[in-house]
Amino acid sequence: MKITYDFCIVGAGPAGATLAQLLATAGHSCLVIERRKHIGGNLHDHYNRYGVLIHTYGPHFFRTDKDHIWDWLSGFTDWHYYQHKVLANVRGMLVPFPVNLDTYNLLNNSSLNQSEFATVLKSFHRYDQPRNAEEAAINQIGEDMYELFVKHYTIKQWGNNPKDLLPETIRRIRVRTNRESRYQPLKYQALPLEGYTTLISRMLDHSKIHLLLNCDYKAVIDQLSYGHLIYTGPLDYYFDREFGSLEYRSLRLEEKTFFQDSYQEAAVINYPNNYSFTRITEYKKLTGQQHHFTTVHFEYPEPYIEGKNSPYYPILNERNLELKKQYLKRAADLDRVTFFGRLAEYKYYAMDEIFDNAIQLARSKFSA
Repeated sequence: MKITYDFCIVGAGPAGATLAQLLATAGHSCLVIERRKHIGGNLHDHYNRYGVLIHTYGPHFFRTDKDHIWDWLSGFTDWHYYQHKVLANVRGMLVPFPVNLDTYNLLNNSSLNQSEFATVLKSFHRYDQPRNAEEAAINQIGEDMYELFVKHYTIKQWGNNPKDLLPETIRRIRVRTNRESRYQPLKYQALPLEGYTTLISRMLDHSKIHLLLNCDYKAVIDQLSYGHLIYTGPLDYYFDREFGSLEYRSLRLEEKTFFQDSYQEAAVINYPNNYSFTRITEYKKLTGQQHHFTTVHFEYPEPYIEGKNSPYYPILNERNLELKKQYLKRAADLDRVTFFGRLAEYKYYAMDEIFDNAIQLARSKFSA
């Protein structure tokens, strides 16, 4: 006899876990099916062989301006407060990134004030309607800093020239006219004190949530009875890539542990030049963990290949957006199926946006 669930949720990452928690709390039974052997999606973290807490799929930082998101998540975790700042290795110097007043003055051996720097930035604006990521970046920081910070980093990160990517690829990174050096100057910035995996585990710890790991939902979906399917996996995979494969960038992470207290000056240092890696992350500087050793990840972007690595970032170009439209049109015609999240919508989401949108979806569509 089949067990009937109110909801079948594909994916145990932040999108699926948030929806499952809210729906279960509202009294709905949920089956969560996860393809990987673990929960948490790309937020998953773990202790390595040396006892250092690292992020399995690269660094993740939680930040938001929204009180209700912070308050809701605080019901599942305490926090390690952390203001995320990134340095970039250019011209043999470590300078703040995104570009701010200090960045410009350090690179140009100048001493501009905020008003003078704002005037310089205005002089860079040459495209009323940027057609691609290159033009959008030059509008923000000019050709010299575009070459230093954006062009080569983008080619490594996306496997495409910025001329071939849509402006939205880089628009979320904003230049600052002042000395603000935080990556995002938002109200709440922290990491879960005991890690993201513990946070997601507490979300899923509910009597009305059943969890099935290490399982492709397609292998079992025909044997299940459920009222509504919430799908957070890759959009094209749901439709057996009928119109073609959507492209993603993936990452290869090279893990190194050093028998010393510290490795570098900041938690994350970008390398927007001819190094083959894009950045180095030192996890103790993120998590606040006290340990005699330190572990870093060297980050090497690479193409996403099904079965070999994980999809990270949608590649925003005209081809992929046209495929996305075709798939979403098909998705809109389906009954009792909801597509939600970064992969299912083929859309970049900041972490707080995932939690926020999941809460809104659960309340507006499912009255949770």
